[in-house]
Amino acid sequence: MTRWPVPPDSAQPPTNYTTMWDKTCQQTWENLNAETSRASLSTNYKFHIPDLKVGTLDVLVGLSDELAKLDTFVEVVVKKVAHYMADVLEDTRDRVQENLLANGFDLVTYVTRYQWDMAKYPIKQSLKNISDIISKQVAQIDNDLKARASVYNNLKGSLQSLERKNTGSLLTRSLADVVKKEHFILDSEYLVTLLIVIPKASYSDWEKSYETLSDMVVPRSSKKIFEDQEAGLFTVTLFHRAVDDFKHNARQLRFMVRDFLYNEEELRADKDAKSRLASDKKKQFGPLVRWLKVNFSEAFIAWMHVKALRVFVESVLRYGLPVNFQAMLLQPNRKSMKRLREVLHSLYRHLDSSAAAVIDPSMDIPGLNLSQQEYYPYVFYKVDLNLLEHK
Repeated sequence: MTRWPVPPDSAQPPTNYTTMWDKTCQQTWENLNAETSRASLSTNYKFHIPDLKVGTLDVLVGLSDELAKLDTFVEVVVKKVAHYMADVLEDTRDRVQENLLANGFDLVTYVTRYQWDMAKYPIKQSLKNISDIISKQVAQIDNDLKARASVYNNLKGSLQSLERKNTGSLLTRSLADVVKKEHFILDSEYLVTLLIVIPKASYSDWEKSYETLSDMVVPRSSKKIFEDQEAGLFTVTLFHRAVDDFKHNARQLRFMVRDFLYNEEELRADKDAKSRLASDKKKQFGPLVRWLKVNFSEAFIAWMHVKALRVFVESVLRYGLPVNFQAMLLQPNRKSMKRLREVLHSLYRHLDSSAAAVIDPSMDIPGLNLSQQEYYPYVFYKVDLNLLEHK
């Protein structure tokens, strides 16, 4: 779990605040590090946000709500791509984390070394335009994922359906890989070969009785051609006109006659269909995994830029102008969350007295985002990197 608080510097910035701003923000950074390092509460990093265009108050207030929704949407798409990557990798699912990279880095490294991408999201653009760029980009990824997943899933489903036919009960499974032409008497005016499914425990009963199940069974014509864990598949040859009588008597002894007509072309078509589907799936696998890797990276990078936009907008709304705050990324130690919250509250409670009071989450105060039911005297957003965990 990775979190960042964004306290403003408490000192008023001087007229030439660019140089002094860096100095006073550095002091904020050093104070936080000193307080959290005493009890090893968290590992801290600077979270670099460039000088973005502030715009008007009305735009910022509206953008605050829009960015909250965009944050949720982008997170959903990021997790959707990650989960689909795991689904596609199937037997190599344990390797999914090494494929979930952002700009070539593992996610923790990317987030802790985060830099704004000037080429993708030019800071000369307004905040609203940058937000729209990200929204359109991620919506396109989401739409493309749906289309690609639909094609691949249909192919995968068809192949799995054929594979199930080859692994089911001997009464229902495909026999394309089981029977051969020499197992049958074909094109005979008088004789026909039947397939019988016999439970393993009944093999000896079958051998003793099959010749007596009808008057016209060819002696010693039964052969076992296949078996699975539960039963065996046997052939038997008899006269055409004795088939109905034979089936009836066999059923009484729980010997099940499989309805099957040997057709070489149909059997070959079954084999060809499976081979073709397996080949098509293999051809699509590589490009699909590459697409998922590239677009996971794009979506995740976009998500971190949404976080940066939210930090910037909420800080300006809460603390005003000129822009004067230090953004930081805190990676808490698991057992220190409560203590870390206490230290942060102690450090920054003077910044906003309302944070000490009980706040009704249903209140609608522009810029406070109370709907998230978490409010602190510093701007706070959570980044959950456990993307594959089901809630």
